[in-house]
Amino acid sequence: MRIVVLVSGTGSNLQAVIDAVAAGDLPVEIAAVGADRPGTPGIERSAAAGLETFVVDFKDFPARADWDAALLSAVAAYEPDYVVSSGFMRIVAADFINAFPGRYVNTHPALLPSFPGAHGVRDALAYGVKVTGCTVHFADAGVDTGPIIAQAPVAVLDEDTEATLHERIKVAERELLIKVLGDLARA
Repeated sequence: MRIVVLVSGTGSNLQAVIDAVAAGDLPVEIAAVGADRPGTPGIERSAAAGLETFVVDFKDFPARADWDAALLSAVAAYEPDYVVSSGFMRIVAADFINAFPGRYVNTHPALLPSFPGAHGVRDALAYGVKVTGCTVHFADAGVDTGPIIAQAPVAVLDEDTEATLHERIKVAERELLIKVLGDLARA
């Protein structure tokens, strides 16, 4: 199974995928890793692992539609079976979703449909939930919507801050993503 992974930040989920593939625990080929801006640690991790990388810098395009088209072209060139949005902090256009129907996998640090958007951990803490977690789902044209593939709960501790809770969620998210990708590869 060929995947293209899209990242915007540190790439900690990506590193878990890289490690699982290298260990022979995940029957996946990482065809490429792409980012929406240069210099991201995720791209640096990928290059260090010998993976092909690309950047479609949002700032390089005069209109959102131009960036969307360039991203679609860059990803499609690798002919992935699945595209994995792992900390990719850009909403993609409907054309992108339609090019990879049922094949655009997204991770989210909350138990969707609760707490969608960029601040799922902060929103869960503010609401006062005792359990939150992470979701891996097939993305659609909405914000953190689409069919849920799997979820993992994470308890909220009384002493939790956004940072401490998010770190525990990231651990669960990495494990869940590896499991989901393995299940998809073996299906």
